[in-house]
Amino acid sequence: MTTTLVDAMPNAHSHAFQRDLRGIGERPSDPADDFWTWRTEMFRLAGALDPDTMADVATRVYREMRAAGYGAVGEFHYVHHRPDGTPYEQPNVMAMTVAEAARAAGLEIVLLPAAYHRNGWDGGDRPPRPGQRRFCDPSVDAYLERVDALRAWAADREGVHVGVAAHSVRAVPASWLRALAEYADAHGLVRHVHAHEQRRELEECAAEHDGATPIALLHDTGFLGARTSLVHGIHVSADDVARLADTDTIVVSCPTTEGNLGDGHLPAMVYRDAGVRLAVGSDSQVRVDPFEEARELETLARRERQTRAALLSHYGDLWAELVANGRASLGLDEIPPTSIAIDRDHPQLAGVADVDLPRALVTAASAAVVRV
Repeated sequence: MTTTLVDAMPNAHSHAFQRDLRGIGERPSDPADDFWTWRTEMFRLAGALDPDTMADVATRVYREMRAAGYGAVGEFHYVHHRPDGTPYEQPNVMAMTVAEAARAAGLEIVLLPAAYHRNGWDGGDRPPRPGQRRFCDPSVDAYLERVDALRAWAADREGVHVGVAAHSVRAVPASWLRALAEYADAHGLVRHVHAHEQRRELEECAAEHDGATPIALLHDTGFLGARTSLVHGIHVSADDVARLADTDTIVVSCPTTEGNLGDGHLPAMVYRDAGVRLAVGSDSQVRVDPFEEARELETLARRERQTRAALLSHYGDLWAELVANGRASLGLDEIPPTSIAIDRDHPQLAGVADVDLPRALVTAASAAVVRV
């Protein structure tokens, strides 16, 4: 077998437990099935988890990631407490469980415990639904206290890192966004947030914040920046893109999940032209294949402007670009990446010249070419 070593792809956005929505998430439900009806099934799945079942699903999906060519994972983690919202005796046990599963699978992990407080805003904070209670903390101070403890635990564990996250502008008020940004700046941590995935999200943000988009709100609260990753970034205006570019914020695209949920598609060429960095993630785990994420990103960019001169022609080595941006998204850019072996004799790559390998990786290959 002839192999070539390349840098493993960082998975910049993962919800490990959602691996077990495969198939279930496709069952017929509402005739107007969309992200919001899918979310109900996700809440049901999350509500059934305990530390043992979380360990089981995380172990399975992280092994799948490692075999597929991922080398690091950013776990956007929000299943914090017991189903009724009361903390476990060890308040971070669920996060610790996923970290240990990732390390056992050979992945570097960046835990991104997500701040979550409410079920949106409707003239006031809407209380969490039963399926959301275990995600929520009563105050931002309580959340940050858990982050402090998680960072202390991770400090003694090789390959385990911690950042912060706001689940979304729906899930926390503006004051929490400011507090998280200040905390991350004070401790040199990366910060992540879901934003601009659904149009309803934009409508609710505008109603609460005097017409502001989520990106405008994140900008005003100091959340955007070079160590910030905005996950999805689909439904954006020119002003939104300019704010991301001006702050050097990274956009994490999850094409297979975004397509599965009917979210829309990333305006990749708009981001390319503005100089916004792009990374990829597996998100809901409907597929775990970094080659497919990269190919979807390139294909969508070509369709966006009906051209073949898209991301690949611009960057030359799109795989390397996504690796670098993914590691920056996770705060791992100063740490050498792990490598994966690419099987050059696999039918998907057989006959591809060395000079063309970077192009073939993101247009013709899949996880099947990886030999870990």
